[in-house]
Amino acid sequence: MKKTLALLAIAVAASFATAGFIAAQPPPPGPPSVAATLKAGYERIKTNFMKAAEKMPEDQYNFKPADGVETFGQRVAHIANQMGTCSALNGARKPSSAVGKTAKADLVAALKESFDECDKAFAVLTDANALENIAAGRGQQPRVNVLYGIVVHANEVYGAMGVYMRVKGLVPPSSEGR
Repeated sequence: MKKTLALLAIAVAASFATAGFIAAQPPPPGPPSVAATLKAGYERIKTNFMKAAEKMPEDQYNFKPADGVETFGQRVAHIANQMGTCSALNGARKPSSAVGKTAKADLVAALKESFDECDKAFAVLTDANALENIAAGRGQQPRVNVLYGIVVHANEVYGAMGVYMRVKGLVPPSSEGR
């Protein structure tokens, strides 16, 4: 009797699945994509950095929490200088438009411009070309190393900028909604 009920349950389930009442299970995920993982990390830091630059009031762009460290605006300009690295990866090194700028609008525009250039460099990253050697710095490096360096460096600078924001009573974008 138990075998008959079990077989009947299997037959009913099979007929429901065949009729489309039970959704087919997706295949188990394969190994994670290096390119997709790095691109997701880049998108997170780009979003947080842009939001932080926009959120800090203009009159606080000259704020620094201690002597011997850069101002908030200088930190924004520092990341906008990634323009050189990203544009070189895209074929022609371009200077950052942040050089010599101190106004919030100018620095946010330069930051956006640099991220637009980096978007192009990240867009061509694939698992197939991640280990391809490219000109970087004073030699050749795998593409993934150069792009990973951009993400790591931006995260490091953003982390420090979180302190600037907290001292001014602002919640960093990555902590909003918690």
